[in-house]
Formats: sequence, structure tokens, C-alpha cells
Amino acid sequence: MAESARVLDDQFIPVAGMPAIPLRDFAPWAALGLLLALIFLYFVSTEQGAVSLFKGTSVHEFVHDGRHLLGFPCH
Repeated sequence: MAESARVLDDQFIPVAGMPAIPLRDFAPWAALGLLLALIFLYFVSTEQGAVSLFKGTSVHEFVHDGRHLLGFPCH
């Protein structure tokens, strides 16, 4: 019985009394993730539209299917 409890014990479930991650350690990673998400959203939603950073249609064609999948019209 003790063997089956040891096998089924999940080591990733937090144990009471463990310290939380301090905000000063988490904030830079959250800011970086937000910045990358906003850059991705720009390229999928508006690049090659009214506001464009690159000439041509290469960026538009690269993200075309993802744009429609996320519900952004482009035609």
C-alpha cells in the first residue's frame, strides 16, 4: 500500500508552507511575455494593413491563415 502511494504521489503539487514567488522576480518575465504577445498580435492583426512596417506582402502571406483562424478579416 505504501508503494502505490509513493508511485501516485505528484511532486508538482505545491505543499503548504512553501514560499510564493516574489513579485520582483516574476514581474520582468511577465513584462517580457506581454511584450512578445503584443508584437505577435500586431503582426497577425494589422501588419500589411493601414499601418505597415514592411513593404510587400510577405508578412501578410506568412500569417494569413493564422489571421483567419483568430478571426481577423483581411480581404
